[in-house]
Amino acid sequence: MKLQVHVERDEAGYFVAEVPALPGCVSQGKTKDEAIKNVQEAIEGWLEVMGSRTMYRKEELVEVVV
Repeated sequence: MKLQVHVERDEAGYFVAEVPALPGCVSQGKTKDEAIKNVQEAIEGWLEVMGSRTMYRKEELVEVVV
């Protein structure tokens, strides 16, 4: 799986990594590399938790085209 990660430096000098496609999936690190490594772990955790929450019955799902 490939995901885009937005990385920027905050006011305290830490690098903050956020995954726009996964709401609430954010991590940080002292270096950019550390932030990316940390957000990879956060992505794995996010997918594990959210995967267990999104068990819907087929008749509850609706497809929308934008």
